[in-house]
Formats: sequence, C-alpha cells, structure tokens
Amino acid sequence: MEVCDIKIEKPAQVAALEIVEIAFKAGRIGIYANPARVEIKPEMLIVVEADKGFDLGKVLQVGRIGPSYQTDEVLKNVVRIATEADLQKQEENYRLEEKALRICKEKILNHHLNMNLVDTEYQWDHSKLTFYFTSDERVDFRKLVRDLAAKFRTRIELRQIGVRDAARHVGGYGACGCQLCCTVFLKKFENITTQYIKDQLIPMNPSRLTGTCGRLKCCLAFENDYYLQELDKYPRLDEEVETPQGPGVVEKIDIFNGMVYVRFPNSDIEKFAINELQLVTME
Repeated sequence: MEVCDIKIEKPAQVAALEIVEIAFKAGRIGIYANPARVEIKPEMLIVVEADKGFDLGKVLQVGRIGPSYQTDEVLKNVVRIATEADLQKQEENYRLEEKALRICKEKILNHHLNMNLVDTEYQWDHSKLTFYFTSDERVDFRKLVRDLAAKFRTRIELRQIGVRDAARHVGGYGACGCQLCCTVFLKKFENITTQYIKDQLIPMNPSRLTGTCGRLKCCLAFENDYYLQELDKYPRLDEEVETPQGPGVVEKIDIFNGMVYVRFPNSDIEKFAINELQLVTME
C-alpha cells in the first residue's frame, strides 16, 4: 500500500481593515477605509474619495475592523496624505466660498425667498458646491439652484439645517469663555428639555440657560446623570423631614456640600447634613 503525503493548505488569514474617522467643515464626519495602508495619524490632513470626486479633511482617529464584521455600507477610500499643493488649493477654496456666499445672498433676495443663508462649502475638487441655510418653512429653491448652477458651473446642493447646526457652522464662544462645544467636540446633538433644569435644581432663567443658537445649552446634559444619581440620596423638595431641632420641610438641596436646607413652621431656615435628617413617615 502506497502512502502519500497530503498537504492541507490553510486558508489565508484576512487582515483587518483599517478605517479612519475624518472631520470636514462644520463638524461633518465620515468613516473611510484605508486599504493602501497609508501611514495616518490623528490631526493629519488627508485627501479621500468623495461623491463623484475627492475631498480633504482632518483625521480624528484611526481604528480597525476584523474580517468577520459585515455591513452593507460601502466605504470610500483614503487617497493620500495632503500635499502642500493640496493645502494651497483648500485655502483657495475658503476664499471662493466667501465669494459664493455673497453671490448666493444676492440671488436669494432677487428670488424673494424666505431663507437665511448660513454657510457654503466647496468640495475640495470643486465637483460640488453646498449652501447651508435655515428657514422656518419649506422653501421651493428650484429656480435658485438653476441660477446658481449657471453661475458656478458645478453641482449645487442647498441643504436646510437647524439653528443648532447653524451655530456649529458660524462658531463662536459661550458664556463660559470657551469655544462652543458643538464646534470643538460634540458630534451629535442631544434633545435638551426643561426637565434637565429641574433635575439639576437650577433657577429657570432663560437668558442664562440658552446658547447662541437660541436653544437650551448642550452642556446641561453633561452632568445630568451625576445629579440624578446624587439626588437619589436626598429627600425631595417640600418633603417633610425630622431634624435635631424638630420637624420641617426641605427648602433647598446642596449636593456638592452634602447639606439640606430645612424650613421650619416659624419660617426660619436652617441647614443640616444629610445624615442628621430622617423622613417623616405618614401613618
């Protein structure tokens, strides 16, 4: 009986795909594949494939997805690290965007449209020009688009955005003295309601609680979970408690110092540590 050596070839291991998160103008963010393994680091400016052309953005972070990860989304690819010529072209785009903004504002007036033009953005290769605007109503801008396309000889997109997105486009500084959070690190807007104000025991003062966009400040959400967690340890406002000086009603809570202000029947208010209080149970 003849014995043969049989070699079993193991399937080649599929390498993990490198993906890159890239930020563009006004917080627009996209995920791109890096099959060519271009050496990329955060904060680098790179050229990527875009819708019918190419675009330029800043790298936020680099990661990998394994071969077992499946998705129907087709990722566009990283092309190269931006060269000096690429950066000069981008600077020229910024100047052209300012000019396009002025022209579009004039044409909006000519067409008598109820829209507030916020910003404009050239795709890096000039294959598309996007205008961002706000409006309280639906706007029929088809004639305006044809007018702009004839003027700029490129694809025109008019995109209606909300007032919070408009603030992100314009930028600025908040009452805290720092740049607006939406222009620095916020990627998604959370729905901020007046319940956040009540949860954090903040006086209802609209002028201090609204941001430059006219909506409640996004930072109200940053510490809300902490307040909810801490307030579970305290009696509720207007709840009856027993103190070393007798029964009273909770007037105010100071979670940072662990103190509770209690109002007595004679209208005097005293503060106590939380471990000095007991809830009055109703029998």
